[in-house]
Parts: sequence; structure tokens; C-alpha cells
Amino acid sequence: MSDVKVPFVDLKQRYHEEKAELLACVERVLESGQFILGADVDELERRVAKFTGAKHCVALNSGTDALMLGLWTAGVGRGDEVITTPITFVATSAAIAHLGAIPVYVDVDEDQNIDVTKIEQKITPRTKAIMPVHWTGRIADMGAILDIAQRHGLKVVEDSAQSMGAYWHGKHGGTFGIAGAISCHPLKNFNAVGDGGLLLTGDDGIAEKVRLYRNHGLARRDYCVEWGINSRLDALHAAVLLMRLDRLSSVIERRRRNVELYRSLVKAPQCRLPQCKQHEINSFVMFISQSDDRDRLQAFLRDRGIESLVYYGTPIHLHPAAAKLGYKRGDFPVAEGQADRVLALPHHQHLTGAQIEYVAQSINQFYGAS
Repeated sequence: MSDVKVPFVDLKQRYHEEKAELLACVERVLESGQFILGADVDELERRVAKFTGAKHCVALNSGTDALMLGLWTAGVGRGDEVITTPITFVATSAAIAHLGAIPVYVDVDEDQNIDVTKIEQKITPRTKAIMPVHWTGRIADMGAILDIAQRHGLKVVEDSAQSMGAYWHGKHGGTFGIAGAISCHPLKNFNAVGDGGLLLTGDDGIAEKVRLYRNHGLARRDYCVEWGINSRLDALHAAVLLMRLDRLSSVIERRRRNVELYRSLVKAPQCRLPQCKQHEINSFVMFISQSDDRDRLQAFLRDRGIESLVYYGTPIHLHPAAAKLGYKRGDFPVAEGQADRVLALPHHQHLTGAQIEYVAQSINQFYGAS
């Protein structure tokens, strides 16, 4: 067993890289006395809207709330069906379920995003929306999805939690449907110092409705127009995100360079690395390989001081929480097969070329590739 040489993430190193700026954010916010919403949140919303090309950005306390409120503004409610994918984090289905709606799964394609050729067969009179997931920061085939939605009168709400800085045919993730949800969780490439989320929309009414609802439904301090919730973004998170927005393009570029280095160094065909298409820019929030004999490979890497992560080993339809939906193993063979092979490799922006070479050499050694 070796001491860790290659960490999967390195939030401590990011702190040291940004220490002066982070501490300045903390001091400025504490000095201002404005801890919830306020000028920093307003400025963050304005600048994220400009960065993504969205007409509106509404800052919330999590990406999960952004998913749920996006569906809520689409009119999704009890008994409705929402078509989505079983390859995602549990929040996608949870957001649907919390509204009393029913997640309906469609198998995935080779890129782990929803297989658009299988969507229409799942549409019923109860279908209200499609929620594609831009998994790992690669945007789903939104052209086909929007076409299906238009022909069947459905709303599209994007789970773009991982797609900050990702583009499909020049258009930013989360700006295709009526709403898109961005996560600012610490493991994302655009991260706060805790939970945070952003809802993107081009609809004035949706933006106004979500801004009201996130703040208890208060139009003014003593004037509640509807029963809302507390989903406000703290000012400190907003201040940190504003600082990190200036660095985001550099962070993504450094990650993309690391991915390219992996592609040039990993020779083993048993470890299949995701390839980019000409029309897409992947933000690489995660870098997930499809690796044969995955569990033994992960153990081998661990013994060599290399951290990796299975992201995720159980498709959503096989979780106990989904049991009442009636799905079983074998219903989504592509997703299930991928779940047995997925292994996320360290690719964060703080890695050195030598560290990536060490990981690649270790993978090649495991498979006996030269």
C-alpha cells in the first residue's frame, strides 16, 4: 500500500492557490453585514447569465432545488411522468418524485447520455416533460430532444448540473429547454464553498416565479403572495463564485489538457476514454473511463497511491428508492453494463504532467499494454 500520490480531487490545493482571494471574499462579506442574497448574488446572476447566454440566472441553495423548481415551473405535478435517464446522481429522480411525479427511464447511448432513439417509445398521455442529463459535462443530443418535445407538446428541463462551461453547437448547456439547473457543489468545476445552485431560463415569468418562491414567497418583507421555500444563496458563496467565474475558463482548459494527455498516454484498449465530437465542448466535470475488470484495476491503482472513483456503480432504477417504480435488472442493459465498467480518473486542474503519466503507466501496466 502506497501513500496517496495522485488525489482524485484536491480542494486543499485549490484553497492554497486562491487563499488570498478567498480570504478577501470572506472579509468583504463579513464586513458588509449582508449575508443572504444582496449585491453579490445579484451580480453573480447577471454575470452567469452573460457567461452562459441565458436571459436569466436565479441563484439558489443547491442544484437539486434548481432541478425541482425548473420542473415545478414547467407545471409538473402529482401523477405526471418525466422522461429521464438512469445514469445520473439520485437528485435527478428525487426532484421529480418530490413533486409527486413519476420518473420514467430511458436507456443511455455509448456516451452515457440518454439514447434519443428510445425516448418516443416511453411517451404516454401522462408524460409532461423530458429531463435530459448532461452527464460528466457532455451535453446530450439537444437537437433531437427538442424536436421530440415539440412534436409531442412536452417541456424540456435540463439537468445541466455538470455542464457549466460546456457547449453543444456553440450553445451553452442549460439554455436549450425552458429551464436548466447548474450545481455549484464543491466537486464541480465551478464550485462554491458549500452547496449552491443556479437556474437558467429564457422565460421572464419563470425567473420571476422562482425568485419569489426561493424567498418564502415574499414580494416584500411583510407581504407574502404565496407559500414559498427557503432556497436563497448565501452571499459568501456568491462572492466566492464571482471570484471563481473569472478563473473558470482556465480551470476547464487545464482539465481538457489533462484529458488530452491521458488520451495520448493510455495505450490499453481495455480502458476506453471518452472522446470529444467536433460540435461539442465538454467541461469535464468528471473524466470517466469504461474499464474492463474495473474493480481489480481500481484496487491496483489504489495500491499505487492513485485515487479513483466509481461514478456510479448502481443505475438509478436499481436503487431501493426506485423499487416501487417496478423496474428490474435487465431493463436498461446499456446503462447496467456501463455501471460495471465506469471508473472516474483524477484529471483536476492541479495535477502535474508527471502525475498523469504515472496514472497512465499504471493503467497500461495493469492491462499489460506497452
